[in-house]
Amino acid sequence: MSEILPPPVWVNTKQLLLKMIDDLAAQSRVAVDTESNSLHAFREQVCLMQFSSINADYLVDPLELKDLSPLAPIFADPRIEKVFHAAEYDLVCLRRDFSFTFANLFDTMQAARVLGYPAVGLDRLLGEKFKIQMDKRHQKANWAARPLTREQIHYARLDTHYLFNLRDVLEKELQESGRLEFAREDFVRACLVDEQKQKAVSESWERFSGRKDLSLRELTILSFLCRWRDKEAEKLNRPPYKVIMDDVFVLLSKNPPEKKVDLSAVGLSEKQIGLWGDGVLAAIRRGMEAPLVERRQPETKDDAFLRRLEKLKVWRKKVGLEMGVESDIILPKPYLSKLAENPPSSADELAQVMKDTPTRVVKYGAQILKTLGVKNAN
Repeated sequence: MSEILPPPVWVNTKQLLLKMIDDLAAQSRVAVDTESNSLHAFREQVCLMQFSSINADYLVDPLELKDLSPLAPIFADPRIEKVFHAAEYDLVCLRRDFSFTFANLFDTMQAARVLGYPAVGLDRLLGEKFKIQMDKRHQKANWAARPLTREQIHYARLDTHYLFNLRDVLEKELQESGRLEFAREDFVRACLVDEQKQKAVSESWERFSGRKDLSLRELTILSFLCRWRDKEAEKLNRPPYKVIMDDVFVLLSKNPPEKKVDLSAVGLSEKQIGLWGDGVLAAIRRGMEAPLVERRQPETKDDAFLRRLEKLKVWRKKVGLEMGVESDIILPKPYLSKLAENPPSSADELAQVMKDTPTRVVKYGAQILKTLGVKNAN
């Protein structure tokens, strides 16, 4: 597939936004993507939104447009199918930044996973199906920078321009393989807010608390270093790792230096020492004197739970290999934990636990119950 594409419509005013929405609202389906700046900012945000209709490709600038609430009805409208590739991350970002809700989507990456494609990146699928070449170097670009380059604009519009074609090809393959209902149920579940995935508020140092090689004093020093770094990174609006890397903090907590001259031994550059040496040493001193932090204890599960979990994992991996798909296509992760935690005692109970994916209940319900040791599983 080779064609000369007209320029996309750059949407950076309320008037242009409403004009675009008039087009999208009249469609039966809309292709959507987003670009964020997680590698370049302290707090990630959506920096670009791409839409395609049968009429045009649109690039929406959320940095210029302060109110994107007029888009909410498009995302929530069950009559308009929203076509994404790798929807999960986009939905997280759109919920976080704009509180959008979603209905009726088609995820081309999930469709490819259900079909058992070994490589499901958009560039690979477009190359395989339509001979479209995408330059993936722009994936890690700073999408908050303005103006965007011509190459970035072209890359961004390709993320949605061919999604309708890809969607139709994959839907046909899903129908032919008998796996369309699996995929449709996954699309519906993606629209739901998964409460278990809502991150609990925690301090950045806590992700180190499970490390056995750190004493409580070392962990306490590390906590003060992380708190200092978070404040500095927020002030500079850059990711914390672009101030000082985690590995350096671990070394500093294990062998706390007393003078700036000692900081180079753990890998800090002269520039870092000049900018932040005093702050690092002050954080270390506070960590050495402060009361010890408490290590966050991982949730412990009983042996019966772990045995059931392992049996389910072994079963779904075996079935996945037979079908040529990854194991979570057979039994998605949320159900894996629920079934191991509270095993159903009957087919009716299983159907209730897995009510959002009845096709899997019909196809695998008896096997799941048998794996869990339920008598009379049939």
